[in-house]
Amino acid sequence: MHLKTKLGIKPLFSLGILAFAGSQAIAQDKRTDSIVPYTFHFQQTLVTQWHPDFQAKYSGPNSFQTHEKGATSITSTIYAGIRPLKNLELYVNPELAGGQGLSHATGIAGFPNGETFRVGNPTPTIYLARAFGIYTLPLTSKRTAADLDDRNEFDADDLNHVAGATPTHYLRFIAGKYCLADFFDQNSYSHDPRTQFLNWSLMANAAWDYPADVRGYTMALTVQYRKDKWQVQAATSLEPKLANGPKLNYDYGKSNGEVIEVAHTHTLNKHEGNVRLMAFINQAPMGNYRLALKGATDTPDITAARKDGRTKYGFGINIDQEITKSGGAFLKASWNDGHNETWAYTEIDQSLSAGWLQNGQWWHRAQDNAGIAIAVNGLSKDHRDYLAAGGTGFMVGDGRLNYAPEMIAEVFYQCNITRLHIALSPDYQFVLHPAYNKDRGPVNIIGIRTRVAF
Repeated sequence: MHLKTKLGIKPLFSLGILAFAGSQAIAQDKRTDSIVPYTFHFQQTLVTQWHPDFQAKYSGPNSFQTHEKGATSITSTIYAGIRPLKNLELYVNPELAGGQGLSHATGIAGFPNGETFRVGNPTPTIYLARAFGIYTLPLTSKRTAADLDDRNEFDADDLNHVAGATPTHYLRFIAGKYCLADFFDQNSYSHDPRTQFLNWSLMANAAWDYPADVRGYTMALTVQYRKDKWQVQAATSLEPKLANGPKLNYDYGKSNGEVIEVAHTHTLNKHEGNVRLMAFINQAPMGNYRLALKGATDTPDITAARKDGRTKYGFGINIDQEITKSGGAFLKASWNDGHNETWAYTEIDQSLSAGWLQNGQWWHRAQDNAGIAIAVNGLSKDHRDYLAAGGTGFMVGDGRLNYAPEMIAEVFYQCNITRLHIALSPDYQFVLHPAYNKDRGPVNIIGIRTRVAF
């Protein structure tokens, strides 16, 4: 199915009016230099992508289609928050999403559109994306924004962040519904598909099968400890009931995800950088690739080899470094054991990515950005043997497999029209060995991202 022409104009218009009113209120507070105990923002992102025909020796149930029309996705989000108490923040994000990705968001493990979901129905739907609270316990004295010292920092009003002073030494608790990637696996140059790279391999450490429902959210508790330039955080969260499923499993003893991350901020030649080390383990009734192969009389079926208590564990490293005043680089590497099926994110067991993001002040367009990056994704032996025998996951499966690492390159330019709050981003991606298959592709994907934000 392709995106319907009617995209729910009334809901979108209403969201836009509310966002405009909120942005005006915030602007008024900024003009008076006052710090208000609330925040209100709005964003809407449309991504349209298309690819020319490409060669394929064969296709299977989850193959990227060799010929198809373009596909468009849309998301609209309201970011509302308030600080009712000195150290307490509450946030809620109603969201609208519709449309779909190319080939129904299957056929490439490092999928080219980070703004689309595998929900199957292109009709725009409104749902509650996030609803969470943050309690910060300062471990040093906290002062006002007018009296900051090296023990405090001032954070400006932003998406899901009320402006104010934040201590550099604290213990913080975050609980509710949100995306784990809101707080873990951050990167200054490669993290947000609405403003940076679109590819799934670049917006996260791709081998981290982070717990989430089909739209990317979960119920979680995160605990953060920060001491100056060091931060340690850990989270426990719910997994979906089924792989890539829309409903979370509240039987916590049998289905959960745990992650821990250590981060350090440093300065090299007066340029700031960050290093983050992550380890994770997920538990869910996953299928086992080797047992699915052993028990198959014909085509192996991973769902027939599911059992409670199965786990997936792994680690990742995530580095970003400012190199010049207008540009910086990133490097990410991640791995998981790959014995049991992918449960929530995408079918990648090993991934390495790197790239550069450049501000446009070089060419006298300081409000613009441009980026170039590459990613190489791989599978465990068990996973590739299962696909080679004709098995499928929820993301890839060509019916056969002539294995090779999936290789992706992406380049984009973001033109910001700041007076209109609009950003236009032409995007090009080259995918070699889509879904790890030397017998298909390569694929050239051309896209345009349009974003409105207040």
